Amino acid sequence: MKYTILLFSILLSAVAGQGQDSPTPDNLILSMESAETTIRTDEKGQLLVNISPKDLRKIKKKRFVRYSDLGAKGDGKNDDIDAIAATHALANKLGLPVKADKKATYYIGGKDRTAVIRTNTDFGEANFIFDDINVENRNSPVFLINSTLESFTPEGIHSLKRNQEKIDATFPASCLITVTNSNVRRYIRFGPNQNNGTPQTDIFMVDKSGHIDMKAPIIWDFDEITEISALPIDEKKLKITGGRFTTIANQAESKYTYYRRGIAIKRSNVVVDGLQHRITGEKDHGAPYGGFLIIGDCSNVTVQNTILTGHMTYRTIGSAGVPVSMGTYDLSVNRALNISFVNCKQTNDINDKTYWGILGSNYCKNLLYDHCVFSRFDAHQGVANATIRHSTLGHMGINAIGSGTLTIENSVIRGRTLINFRSDYGSTWQGEVFIRDCLFVPSNGDAVSASLFGGSNSGKHDFGYTCYMPERITIENLRIDDKNHPDDYQGPAIFSNFNPEMTDASYHEDYPYIITEEVILKNVSTASGKDLRLSDNPYRFRNVEIIRK
Repeated sequence: MKYTILLFSILLSAVAGQGQDSPTPDNLILSMESAETTIRTDEKGQLLVNISPKDLRKIKKKRFVRYSDLGAKGDGKNDDIDAIAATHALANKLGLPVKADKKATYYIGGKDRTAVIRTNTDFGEANFIFDDINVENRNSPVFLINSTLESFTPEGIHSLKRNQEKIDATFPASCLITVTNSNVRRYIRFGPNQNNGTPQTDIFMVDKSGHIDMKAPIIWDFDEITEISALPIDEKKLKITGGRFTTIANQAESKYTYYRRGIAIKRSNVVVDGLQHRITGEKDHGAPYGGFLIIGDCSNVTVQNTILTGHMTYRTIGSAGVPVSMGTYDLSVNRALNISFVNCKQTNDINDKTYWGILGSNYCKNLLYDHCVFSRFDAHQGVANATIRHSTLGHMGINAIGSGTLTIENSVIRGRTLINFRSDYGSTWQGEVFIRDCLFVPSNGDAVSASLFGGSNSGKHDFGYTCYMPERITIENLRIDDKNHPDDYQGPAIFSNFNPEMTDASYHEDYPYIITEEVILKNVSTASGKDLRLSDNPYRFRNVEIIRK
């Protein structure tokens, strides 16, 4: 009955509007007239889609839409993006799921067209080829998963405090709040990719009464708010299943012109299950990728049982005028809460340094790897709370700055250090670190002098915040496989040399770096038989209390 009522209302609006609805977010106009089903593009680039009543009745009867219903060929040769976008537009109107045609191969060329997904979608075992050789808009995703709910500006909120528990306001539903103070700069990057930082921003959740979810707390004081928005959170879970995707890699000049031609998720409560993504056609040059799965401005997203691929590493000249390797990602998470990767892996060798690390993230809270095999975990501009468990991390290891609790358990880490606190953002972690039941293989078994925690901070650069080392580090049941090591190896260090110039009291820090208070060690063993020691720079860490249990 509800579909009948909805269909009647759609047909009524079509008659009132001379057969056309208003443009949808995917730059598409959908009409339903007594004619053949057709798809064409007007002079403005808008997609004009007409569904005949006969075809509409057939689709309504089977209660799902296939891409072939709107004319997709699925032959791997003809560009099917218009038919795919039209299919999702119709499905969104009718509230019906979408199913890919079995054994189809959908070719998607470089046209600037995005298919908007708002209903459950089963890509099944169909193949999708994204051809990035010649694209009209490298920032335009092929698929966009978003919400019908619209953001709004809440009134009367002029300031916020770190760890504040409640906002003095009411909301129509649980909402994501994004807030900015553009007059304060944070994350003022240091090094070859130096910059002037970014405006102070935060994202958190509130319920209808304004209570803040303290599992994802406010991390900054906002004495002033220059921009604030509230986005209602979708309560119903949206499921995206299956799909075998292949990107034909771009061959653009190797510079920071990121490509984002993938699947963007900007809706809360989404599950991606069983997706596969591979890459072909990489050359000795190319522009980097901002992600195939691009997750942002949302909460409660799970990617599970998914296979992804690391991109080749290309080099360019950084902002400091020196050569740099460009970060390039298959996973990107920005301004998002409660994002989980479960039982995921990548197609290429996680220890092959030809390929960059698979994840990049900024402004996130509560990131999780669970039963994952990836080359890297990385939090650029801060994560509040992160957990890695039952996972294996490859050559780029764990890289993070942020706050809260960082937990690594039942995992194998094959990076240069057990955890690297990113020096370009001050090697800061304001909180605690827990290491439990892990195996650390320094540099994947190369002959190196091992350190558990890496980073660097001279105390001479203003990052836009006070920099901290973890207040407390707890290590329990850690095995260090350091059987391969240099001849002068003295045993693994807890801390690498964070500041080689600071060797006595004469050194002055303009921006003091707050050092760890205590390290708790229980059952730490080494393959070399050498004891765990403090650091190559014991003066720097002279006030750290080491507690052995």
